Amino acid sequence: NPPWLSPAHTSQSPHLSYSILKAAKASIWFHLFLTVLQVIKVYSEDNTSRAVEVPSDITARDICQLFILKNHCIDDHSWTLFEQMPHLSIERTIEDHESVMEVQSGWGMDSHCCLYFRKNYAKYEFFKKPLDFFPEHMVSVSSESNGIMNHSQLIQTFLSSSACPEIHGFLHAKEHSRKSWKKFYFVLRRSGLYFSNKGTSKEPRHLQFIAEFGDSDIYTLLSAKKVYGAPTDYGFCVKASKSNSARDLKLLCADDEQTRTCWVTAMRLFKYGMQLYQNFIQPYQKQKSSPMRSISENSLVAMDFSGHKSRVIENPSEALSVAVEEGLSWRVTSPHTECTLHTRLMSFSSLAIHVAQPWFHSKLSRDEAQKLITQQGLIDGVFLVRDSQSNPRTFVLSLCHTQKIKHFQIVPVEENGELFYSLDDGHTRFTDLLQLVEFYQLNRGILPCKLKHHCARITL
Repeated sequence: NPPWLSPAHTSQSPHLSYSILKAAKASIWFHLFLTVLQVIKVYSEDNTSRAVEVPSDITARDICQLFILKNHCIDDHSWTLFEQMPHLSIERTIEDHESVMEVQSGWGMDSHCCLYFRKNYAKYEFFKKPLDFFPEHMVSVSSESNGIMNHSQLIQTFLSSSACPEIHGFLHAKEHSRKSWKKFYFVLRRSGLYFSNKGTSKEPRHLQFIAEFGDSDIYTLLSAKKVYGAPTDYGFCVKASKSNSARDLKLLCADDEQTRTCWVTAMRLFKYGMQLYQNFIQPYQKQKSSPMRSISENSLVAMDFSGHKSRVIENPSEALSVAVEEGLSWRVTSPHTECTLHTRLMSFSSLAIHVAQPWFHSKLSRDEAQKLITQQGLIDGVFLVRDSQSNPRTFVLSLCHTQKIKHFQIVPVEENGELFYSLDDGHTRFTDLLQLVEFYQLNRGILPCKLKHHCARITL
């Protein structure tokens, strides 16, 4: 068996039924049998890697599915393959339909380019909440269309070949053969990217062509200020598909994350059009048409382990009752136990209920937390919990809202010898971090939004 589908890796999965795994395995083997195999190497965020044999026509979505199976991940349609070019300090999302071998064919022999497998919650979020991605002051309809655009129907205008939406605004651009950056007014249309050589004029005689997207890809800059001397770290670029030279990059820089996201998302839509929408809906169509249940939380069933034998609980009311009972017994504290705050902290640390949770990242610094959340998608509700670097034995909740990352201190509160944890100075208290996270997944409380998507790291 290939290593990612060996019995040692698959037999213990709590999320996969045997029939689902068997069918997936057979499908992959049939595909492998019919096509030529190639070896690719894929990295995860902790820089562990795995080399796998794959068909030469494999797509980015196919590779994601292989690693989802191998790592027993829940398939929430956010797992993504990234192309990273360290020598240029740039990376991009490889779209689900793209041929991975085609992507690799554009790499230079000594470029040390890499494929990364990680979550990207923002990949298709613009289909669900377009107004969060396209500020009204940056969007209009090109004069070519002679129409009036309803802003709520923005995505439809991007996908329609007859409509001509337009993105416009100021960006910093790096001048060729110089280290300096200059601010220009840019216009993005279906025909390409332009800048105005006369203020904010959109007259054809004042617009100079910069790039089109048929044979180019859009990348984000990983260290815009450090590597390219950009005025901010919100850099991105347009790169010709067959070029690997820094001098051929069209380097741009926005003043904030929302502006950069708007430009990059619009460029993706202009480049791929309806194909992006088909990528977005494909997993949901498969779920409806397939008689098998998806590899997700739907594969889990409620079970009772209180007796000598485990049994599946089919009655929803009974399932809820058992869940509450198990939760109470898990968190029960002896009434005769009295201890100091320090002792309780040590006791809680030894229990480490939270350590096994995918949203907990132990020794992560503030900067590392910001980087991880940014990588996994700046949409409302992306979060993680980490150890506090400034206050030992306390924790921090890092949460994304309106494309900004905020950090909330989780403080210990003692009452009658009992230790609790709180985000609001003790008004709402929890016996452990698991209880706290579960509460704020259902209730916003003092937070700007509910906890929706946890940042997860896996080892390949």
